[in-house]
Amino acid sequence: MLPEPLTRCEFDTGNLLVKLDAVLPGSISAIPPVIEKIMAVVQEMGCAAGREFAIELALTEALANAIKHGSANDPSKQVQCCVACDHTRGMLIIVRDPGPGFDPASIPNPVVGQNLFATGGRGIYLINQLMDEVRFEKGGTEIHMRVNPPSTR
Repeated sequence: MLPEPLTRCEFDTGNLLVKLDAVLPGSISAIPPVIEKIMAVVQEMGCAAGREFAIELALTEALANAIKHGSANDPSKQVQCCVACDHTRGMLIIVRDPGPGFDPASIPNPVVGQNLFATGGRGIYLINQLMDEVRFEKGGTEIHMRVNPPSTR
């Protein structure tokens, strides 16, 4: 079941250096090729110079969460990813899954108390530490991550 298409990445299309759209099956094995393709373009365009590692890790975590929680590791379900970049707004990444969504405020802090010893639950925390802006939309079925342009860091 494919969620409605990502029709916008919230960037002025006239100023875009790059815009990539990817649809991948709800399978963890689908993540590395998508990451490789996106990161090759990110490095070539230079829209997040110096932040490539942070972007790669945050994107990997967002896709893994979408596949694990949003599509329940079901390859017949699809996850969407949109990446856009321009000189004035930086880089925007949107990941959307077909799941029921969640309340980000209900996720326990992984660096407090007994949560330190948990074997999972650090993805959203990492994403928030790595990105300049993180928003959850559509009941938690979309994560919007933004990295400021190199000139504003």
